[in-house]
Amino acid sequence: MPYLSRAPGPQPHPVPKDARPTHSSGQSFEQLRQECLQRGTLFEDADFPADNSSLFYSERPQVPFVWKRPGEIVKNPEFILGGATRTDICQGELGDCWLLAAIASLTLNQKALARVMPPDQSFGPGYAGIFHFQFWQHSEWLDVVIDDRLPTFRDRLVFLHSAEHNEFWSALLEKAYAKLNGSYEALKGGSAIEAMEDFTGGVAETFLTKEAPENFYEILEKALKRGSLLGCSMDARNAAESEARTPAGLIKGHAYTVTAIDQVNFRGQKIELVRVRNPWGQVEWNGSWSDRMALKDFKAHFDKVEICNLTPDALEEDAVHKWEVTVHQGSWVRGSTAGGCRNFLDTFWTNPQIKLSLTESDEGQEGCTFLVALMQKDRRKLKRFGADVLTIGYAIYQCPGEDQPLDKDFFRYHASQARSKTFVNLREVSDRFRLPPGEYVVIPSTFEPHQEADFCLRIFSEKKAVTRDLDGHVDIDLPEPPKPTPPGQETEEEQQFRALFERVAGEDMEVTAEELEYILNAVLQNKKNIRFKKLSLISCKNIISLMDTSGNGKLEFGEFKVFWDRLKQWINLFLQFDADRSGTMSSYELRTALRAAGFRLSSRLLQLVVLRYADEDLQLGFDDFLNCLVRLENASRVFQALSEKNKEVMRLSINEFINLTMNI
Repeated sequence: MPYLSRAPGPQPHPVPKDARPTHSSGQSFEQLRQECLQRGTLFEDADFPADNSSLFYSERPQVPFVWKRPGEIVKNPEFILGGATRTDICQGELGDCWLLAAIASLTLNQKALARVMPPDQSFGPGYAGIFHFQFWQHSEWLDVVIDDRLPTFRDRLVFLHSAEHNEFWSALLEKAYAKLNGSYEALKGGSAIEAMEDFTGGVAETFLTKEAPENFYEILEKALKRGSLLGCSMDARNAAESEARTPAGLIKGHAYTVTAIDQVNFRGQKIELVRVRNPWGQVEWNGSWSDRMALKDFKAHFDKVEICNLTPDALEEDAVHKWEVTVHQGSWVRGSTAGGCRNFLDTFWTNPQIKLSLTESDEGQEGCTFLVALMQKDRRKLKRFGADVLTIGYAIYQCPGEDQPLDKDFFRYHASQARSKTFVNLREVSDRFRLPPGEYVVIPSTFEPHQEADFCLRIFSEKKAVTRDLDGHVDIDLPEPPKPTPPGQETEEEQQFRALFERVAGEDMEVTAEELEYILNAVLQNKKNIRFKKLSLISCKNIISLMDTSGNGKLEFGEFKVFWDRLKQWINLFLQFDADRSGTMSSYELRTALRAAGFRLSSRLLQLVVLRYADEDLQLGFDDFLNCLVRLENASRVFQALSEKNKEVMRLSINEFINLTMNI
């Protein structure tokens, strides 16, 4: 059985370069430990204090817990006693059997275990009340330090503990994982595959046993030989069934570990056997073959098997070879990129879009094999704020060749080439595909629109693939303002417009911000098909800042006429893209209206626009829309005037920068 031997005394062991220290002090485990040793004190972790805030967020302990260090519980505490094995761990008073199942699998792989539990710590020489563990989170390794104060009741550990009362590695590992997720309560309920991925950085695959492929035994056998972590469970159809014991001695809704697989000859037949462990260490299968069970019984009783491949190399069944990996970090933001699934056509196209170029077919095969894994971030940590795991999935479309995000009409007329098997409320959804070489667009989404979360999208391809976010480019295409018509060449309509202007402007033939405020509010409030609030004086000053070419803070007739023409265009845009004729514009309608006005913005910029101008229902009245366009055009024209020729950059002095921000 693989095990971690305990060194006679801890040696200085730097955190691996790819594991990021996470303590709020900015110090590493070794720095914190040395500091405690020099002071002669035991470490106390202010980031995860020994009080109820680290235990629960929605309830209080039913009994008074006392936080104690292992040396206060037993005389001779050990970090690991005789090797860390799956039989060490026993479940406590927390519903985290899924975590225990993952830890049990982890003990079967010495290399993976040594990564999670760096072998540089003990209760011997150099003990300072501090331990550390390493977990994978969203494509990076984090080094999590804890103190060794553990919740007890009557001198017994309340939560996960070892069968040997003086062994503490499993209780400390659980504490570090609870800290990573915000509290012990955050660990209630889950899937073993989640912790398996956090322990390895691996890639998950899920098999429903009732739909298992013919070579299911070989899949399990190869996975175990590669050191993959395997979990299995039976579905509980309702709360009453959860943790209910079946006549065969199995527990529904409970996470088990697959620890071995074998074949035996019995009465002239080969019988395929599976060894399954209950993390409780008791309540075991009581059918044929006792501790082991026949594969046919396993498939009949268990509903799901989850395999965590330790590296992308392990994904291919026939050969070990390097897979190409790309990672995209993104967000679904309400009103900007949280478009929901294809059922919601009006918003689906606003989801993040990742272009995928599959360059060449697999060796000796037609098509390109790749795996897409979509993970929503930090949902367990956000439980205390009422956040649930969202229902997520993705779709893959053939790219028409343009290097721009696909618009709503594209999805109206084109079906997906591939997609996740289902939208499901799990932390991660992953599937394997084979498609011809070519250009594709992957669209990750929640099932419902307007749901917010951060996500990590990983794409593994057998041959080199190129991926990039289609959202990054900002493009402004504004028409040159028309030059005023000389007085002698004015049309009859322009002459009538001049008469109107003279009545408003008065003798000086210039419109001030106050006069502009009066005339615009008078005209716009008569528009029956747009919802409009009173334009403020500040808004009118912004308009003058945009249109005032003479720099006197007023609009002359020619400047006013150019603005009036622009205003009519903006009103027409508003009416054209108010698709539901509500009199307001949704944040999604705004995106297409801005494109028509010459502004192709990134999702990040659109998010800022929505935060500034939309109401809580993600709607903009015409006054908000007008303010938005004026500010965007003002900023764009200033940039065009100040930027270096044919470059998307500009250099500003502090005087120029403040002048710029005051005028936009």
